[in-house]
Amino acid sequence: MTPDSIRHAYRDAAQEQVFQFFDHLSPSAQETLLHQAAAIDLAEIDHLVKTLVRASGSTSVDVAGVEPAQYVPLPRAGGDPAQWAAAKAAGESALRAGRVAAFTVAGGQGTRLGFDGPKGTFPVTPLTGKTLFQVFAEKILAASRRYGKPIPWFIMTSDINHEATVAFFEAHDHFGIEPGLIQFFSQGLMPAVTPEGKILLAAPGQIALSPDGHGGSLRALVRNGCTAKMASMGIDVVSYFQVDNPLVHCIDPAFIGFHLLHASELTSKTCLKTYAAEKVGVFVQRGGRAEVLEYSDLPATLTNATDPDGQLRFRAGSIAIHIFSRELVERMGDAKDPALRLPFHLAKKKVPTVDANGQPIEPSEPNGIKFEMFVFDALPFAKNPVIVETAREDEFSPVKNAEGNDSPKTCRDDQLRQWARWCLAAGKSIPVDSTGLPTVSFEISPLFADSGEAFAARAAEIDIQDRTILEG
Repeated sequence: MTPDSIRHAYRDAAQEQVFQFFDHLSPSAQETLLHQAAAIDLAEIDHLVKTLVRASGSTSVDVAGVEPAQYVPLPRAGGDPAQWAAAKAAGESALRAGRVAAFTVAGGQGTRLGFDGPKGTFPVTPLTGKTLFQVFAEKILAASRRYGKPIPWFIMTSDINHEATVAFFEAHDHFGIEPGLIQFFSQGLMPAVTPEGKILLAAPGQIALSPDGHGGSLRALVRNGCTAKMASMGIDVVSYFQVDNPLVHCIDPAFIGFHLLHASELTSKTCLKTYAAEKVGVFVQRGGRAEVLEYSDLPATLTNATDPDGQLRFRAGSIAIHIFSRELVERMGDAKDPALRLPFHLAKKKVPTVDANGQPIEPSEPNGIKFEMFVFDALPFAKNPVIVETAREDEFSPVKNAEGNDSPKTCRDDQLRQWARWCLAAGKSIPVDSTGLPTVSFEISPLFADSGEAFAARAAEIDIQDRTILEG
């Protein structure tokens, strides 16, 4: 598109205010603004303004017909051990055939942690301070070695951290993974709009843009050629996880196996809620289709409802760990019909902007609307979705806050508790307190052992002392 055609398109869409300062910008600033403007799908913005921004009536979520989701329980919770063994075997077969890729959503900064840098570069392990990215890299590398096939790793960054993320991997020699097996790409951006639907400027030559949410990862995979690359490599299974949870089993054979044995297009992990008001989304089903409802959308009558045995009825919490079929990603990431795409959600936010003279405004109240997609909204579109239980203590301890719950301290303690459980199960004597936290500090690299089973196979060769570090 030429500069004139871009400006004409904005004028025809009644969004000409984007270029109100254009003639006073430097040539380089004009080029930047034109580049940003050309990347925006004006028809999509118009559709969102009509269907979301200007929509009248209640914004409450309809919960009519909602029932608790069915899930595959862990063997210790009544699940069939033979079914789990079959799933693990099927997953291992897929890994040996090279059908699996890892996919990390890593577009955030460590702002809430008081950390200046991409969140994936935040140190999380108790003694060596390995970063989130290094923990994941070692888990992926360990699985690659075990199954004799390289596992490609796709990492979605954002415009604010892409260059820093790539530089971090280069500075650390990609943590031992062949560089060609790692593909970085940025997620999409969406413009913020006024309550009247007008696109906001962040500066005279800059549109107010923000990431399109973790749900935008699906179309980002397609638009950046990642799914085409997967297809060329024979990959049809995509292991999705977010960057803030170092306990995640990046490559879990049983999880992969359940996905394949059920011919599922989307398989998700669940941790059971520890109490009714816990702020996690909940897996539900309605009309035979699986969904995730945000905790804020579930009325108290359902949030607090219990089964006859006293368990919460709506207890299957969503923890952002999924297996996608490549075909589902391709179908949803490239859908031309809006009804077949992930829906956008709106959020009213304080968006820094400019006044009629181009002077900056820092609003004290929400003045704009941002659009984002949620990846779990793909569930109703997926064929044969499956939900599989995992143990919270084994797989979910995110780093979100500087202090308190989900903080670096709670995450380090949870890592230590997991390693202590491995030691005790393998017959190693290790002192722990009433919460299972060991009274000595030590660290186990995924390259030494990435599971209790792997640790038990090597336990005879080691002795755990205070400040023991077990590397590959």
